[in-house]
Amino acid sequence: MQRKIAFVIYYQKPNIYSFNALTAAIETEHQLDDIDLYFARGQENLHNNLEQIRESHGTIIVGVSFFTTQLWEIRKLVKSLRKKYKNDILMIAGGPHPTGDPEGTLNLGFNLVVRGEGEETLIEILKNVIDNKGFSDIKGISYLDQSNNLISTKRRNWIDLDKYPPLPSKHVKYGAIEITRGCPYVCYFCQTPYILGTTPRHRSIDSICDAVRIMKSYDKTDIRFISPSAFSYGSYDGKTLNIPMLEKLLINVKQIIEPNGRIFFGTFPSEVRPEHVTKEALRLVLDYAANDNIVIGAQSGSQRILDSCNRGHTVEDVYKAVSLTINHGLLVIVDFIFNLPNETEEDINQTFNCMEELSEMGAKIHAHTFIPLPLTVFAHEEVTTIDEKIRTRILELNSRGLIYGNWRKQEKFAKKISNYFKTGKLSN
Repeated sequence: MQRKIAFVIYYQKPNIYSFNALTAAIETEHQLDDIDLYFARGQENLHNNLEQIRESHGTIIVGVSFFTTQLWEIRKLVKSLRKKYKNDILMIAGGPHPTGDPEGTLNLGFNLVVRGEGEETLIEILKNVIDNKGFSDIKGISYLDQSNNLISTKRRNWIDLDKYPPLPSKHVKYGAIEITRGCPYVCYFCQTPYILGTTPRHRSIDSICDAVRIMKSYDKTDIRFISPSAFSYGSYDGKTLNIPMLEKLLINVKQIIEPNGRIFFGTFPSEVRPEHVTKEALRLVLDYAANDNIVIGAQSGSQRILDSCNRGHTVEDVYKAVSLTINHGLLVIVDFIFNLPNETEEDINQTFNCMEELSEMGAKIHAHTFIPLPLTVFAHEEVTTIDEKIRTRILELNSRGLIYGNWRKQEKFAKKISNYFKTGKLSN
């Protein structure tokens, strides 16, 4: 009698987009049809589900995707699972943090780490479980050998996005549709180009529209997109806009979801680069989208800091983008990052001046704190406490309703993460 196999997905809100894509990929492989998929939200639900699942399954695989800021939550989860189930379950980790820190992730108690894009890798892992084979022949994974040495197999080639659908059709798990992977800008604080490459890969309009039709069949007609930069869809280099291709996408999607469906474009979960804000791009938002705002990534008001981060745009680009957006009748939210490496008092003053001037123009400021992330150029940069003068100025802007964000929570994470990268140990 063949073992029944369960793949249990730790389906947390910050990580649902990646698991939606992975689930869709699994559905395309008929060899995996006999693997039962389960989705568990929260640690308590995961434990309860595993208790029931193991009564009817001989092999249980748990999949976890996470960001660096989730390290402490995931450590607690893995510790509790290992305490209860020992080695009776196969635990696989993927996502931004495991890709950048495979050894640290494996030391938490995972059996395998999937590095980078997971569709093809996960399918091969599941096939090898079915065939009772090992994993050493699979590209794009890391594991610890019997001597506890890190083994990392060769990197996998970038996938063709049209090889797999963006959303599953059998399992009702939907959300934003990923339309582009890869970013040419290589900002020194961002993981995206290091994980997904620097050459943009776009999903075809037909593939995107197939996903929209499936969503509509379940009365889900609020459509959002995932992209490193929202206006770059169809661009051959990710920098030169392809307005005709972008408009064709929006026209086709709108035709499917009419009369009551809505497109949200240039806002969460994909912001816009300031130099991509043009009259033509804003016209597309006004003509086809339901959102009344766009989100622009400025990150600093100091040109020196923008250059040191390899941002690839100017402070003047930010002013022009905000002015143009407001003149087109749209609200604008501008992202800034505090405590970036090598900031001087002059840089900070320039950033505050910029924020206040943009606020006077009508923009709202979304404040973040720099967090070091694995693989990035800034991964091991020194993280300091935000200066009290800066804190006071942020709070003053906040009291006037001009700024918002989780910068204080991010500051705490930044210090803990920086310490982890220095020592290799997670603080309590």
